[in-house]
Amino acid sequence: MKKKVLSALLATAMVATVVAGCGSNSGTDEPATTGEGESADVVEGEGTDTVATDEIPAVGDDTNVTIWVAEEVSDFTQAQVDAFKEANPEYEPYNVTIESVGEGDAAGNMITDVQSGADIYGFAQDQIARLVAAGALQQVSGDYATWIDEQNDAGAAGAAKVGGTTYAFPITSDNGYFLYYDKSVISDPSTMEQIIADCEAAGKNFYFDISNGWYQTAFFFGTGCELTYDTDDEGNFTGCNIDYASEKGVVALKEIAQIASSSSFQNGSSVDNASNFAAIVDGTWDSEAAKKALGDNYACAKLPTFEGSDGNTYQLSGFGGFKLLGIKPQEDLSKLMFCYDLAQYLTSADVQLARYQEKGWGPSNVTAQSDSAVQADEALSALAEQLAFAIPQGNYPDQYWSRAESLGDDVKSGNINTSTSDDDLMSALETFQTDCQSYAQ
Repeated sequence: MKKKVLSALLATAMVATVVAGCGSNSGTDEPATTGEGESADVVEGEGTDTVATDEIPAVGDDTNVTIWVAEEVSDFTQAQVDAFKEANPEYEPYNVTIESVGEGDAAGNMITDVQSGADIYGFAQDQIARLVAAGALQQVSGDYATWIDEQNDAGAAGAAKVGGTTYAFPITSDNGYFLYYDKSVISDPSTMEQIIADCEAAGKNFYFDISNGWYQTAFFFGTGCELTYDTDDEGNFTGCNIDYASEKGVVALKEIAQIASSSSFQNGSSVDNASNFAAIVDGTWDSEAAKKALGDNYACAKLPTFEGSDGNTYQLSGFGGFKLLGIKPQEDLSKLMFCYDLAQYLTSADVQLARYQEKGWGPSNVTAQSDSAVQADEALSALAEQLAFAIPQGNYPDQYWSRAESLGDDVKSGNINTSTSDDDLMSALETFQTDCQSYAQ
């Protein structure tokens, strides 16, 4: 492509080539050329070395590019790659192979063997820290990083970063939870108090999976609590950042107990397993089932606020999930430029919208999100609104999920209830916090 490249971008590229080869993901300021051998703009400064333009060929020796994507979008991705190459004949020499590798498997495979991994691959955002630590992601800088920030919603752009540095191109903003509700029953879905009151008055059920560590965080994160884990280069958990054992944690746990005390409360998060419900916290994967169950009264909204025991109003938060497209560090700068441009194209507004239309993947691109078809998708619109309050999910040990389940079960069984003293609630949270910290030792 005939385009200028910022020196900040090329700093990363040069380190991949000169310093560390295929496993590096950091660098110093270096100039280079464009994909057709044109001289790029050079910004002189500390750590900047000059590289002659004839050192970087228009097309290098390595013209084979492998892409890993989920099987359901393999054919779609192949068609988009073909369209990209047709529109950019300077990239015709590159041979692109699409392989069906899901987001979960892709991250594990890359961490195990970066060199044998794909050049471009899709992965879930909760794996980004491990991938960066393993040297499996090329840093995205300059115009590309600016483009990512400007083109995508804040949650997706943030999920593509580690420590403020961008490492991937967002593909979707469609993994999270929100409220499905019966609009003939729920008069105001914006407050938990009204939802509960309406369900009780109508003899209808309200479903919220308080025993699931994924959904449970909605309350604790909503009051401002933190629960994240640090990992080392091998993916081992080295630290737990948690403050559940606090006044704000007590407020969250009290609210969980308050909701569970309602005659309308049912523990769960699956429309298919729900009965006689007027409201349920669930995800986009159950939108068709919700439409079938609620019929003409089908409606969606972000999660509600609640009035805490301290008199303050809190917005339910929780985890958000995003799909990202990463690039493996490359030794060949021309191939790297091809990967950058192709990844940008595959995550552009038009391609994200086409992917939504064909496969139902919710776009992260704000222009695609504003399309009338996407806007008419009530589930995606509600999720997009909720993701503004969500926290991108990181890595969590298996023990956390079991421990969160036991905390929720204590509420369900009545061991923790609306009459439990603040001291006893704090004691329960202190035990929970100590256990969570032990999983990183």
